This record gives sequence, C-alpha cells and structure tokens, in this order.
Amino acid sequence: MLVGHFAAGLLAKRAVPRVSVGTLMLAAMLSDLLLFIFLIAGLEEVEISRGGLIGRNIALSHGLLMDAIWAALLAAAYFLWRRYSPGAWALAACVLSHWLLDFVSHKPDMPLSPGVSARFGLGLWNSLPATLVVEGGLWVTAVILYARAMRPKSRAGIFAFWGAVAFLTLAWIGNIAGPPPASATAAEFQGLIFFSTAVAWFYWVNRLRPATEPV
Repeated sequence: MLVGHFAAGLLAKRAVPRVSVGTLMLAAMLSDLLLFIFLIAGLEEVEISRGGLIGRNIALSHGLLMDAIWAALLAAAYFLWRRYSPGAWALAACVLSHWLLDFVSHKPDMPLSPGVSARFGLGLWNSLPATLVVEGGLWVTAVILYARAMRPKSRAGIFAFWGAVAFLTLAWIGNIAGPPPASATAAEFQGLIFFSTAVAWFYWVNRLRPATEPV
C-alpha cells in the first residue's frame, strides 16, 4: 500500500493527539524508509514487475519479526524521550500496521523473518477497482477524520495539509496505474527521497494544525 500507510498515521493521530503526526507517519512508513536504506546499502533486494517492485530479499525491513523489533525499538526510544506510554504504544502499532497492510495489498512477497522462505500476500493491488475501493476508502476516511479533528491555526495549515493530501493521492494513482520504475537503482533513491519528504511535510503540517502541544 501507499496512501493506506499514511492513513494509518492520520488515524493514529486521533487516538494520541499529543504525538506529532510527523512522528506517527515516520512509524507508519518506517519499513519503507528502512527498505530503501537497506537497498542502497546492498542488504536487501527487489525486482521490477508490471505491478512495481517485488521483494526478493526484504526480511530485514519488511519481515514480521523484524517489524516487531523495529516497533519495540522506536516505541522504547519515544517513551524514554517523552515518557508518554500511549504515544509509544501508538507508534508501535503504526510500525506493525505496515506489515498487515502490505500483506493485504502485495503479491506473495511478504516474509515472516530472515531465514524463513515462506512469503505471503493477498494481492489486493492485482485488482485496480478493489484497490480504489479498499485503499482509497481507507485514505478518504482517514483524511476526513483528521481534518475534522485537527483545526488549522491559519490559512497556511489548510494549504499545507491539503497539499500533502493531493501530493500523496497523485503519487498513489501513479503508483497503481502508471508504468513501473525504470530501474531498481533509480527507485531506491527516489523512494528514500519521496518518503523522507512526506514525513518531513507532516511534521510541518503538525505545527500548523496541532490538536495540543506537539510531542
């Protein structure tokens, strides 16, 4: 998924408004950020297909066991920093949600852990209509709920949030309906820049649309 992961961050903000939506997006997208870092470092491997990138060796970033470890590490670091246990649990849940959402959307390429050959995936992205309904519906719901709960402090907050929504929606449409990446190498750097920019954008959004003091 793409916007489905960002939807998880927006929905989590409703549960823990003290946590910056940027931090929640960082958690929701941590697996993908790690994936592109590991790809650049040569620790993981993907291949290009008509549906985009298919994981060949992505257990460090996308394995269920490793996602649980990354979730625990991020939650522990956050708790030690802010001493806010609901926020730590929400961040852990966002990290783990990545595996579940990818399991629903991916072809069978989702691993359980390093060293385990079994791969899983329900293949939602094989059907464009189903993707539009399921992932698109989740995205629209999350955007509406977030917009109703997090009021902008100024007009800039309106433009920042809806600009992010438009940017991610267009990227999602291009991802599911456009051509695959030209090469895996190009996708590595483009992906890292894209997701890093999106997370940073939501830290900015949080400053302009806070529910309480951002944490």
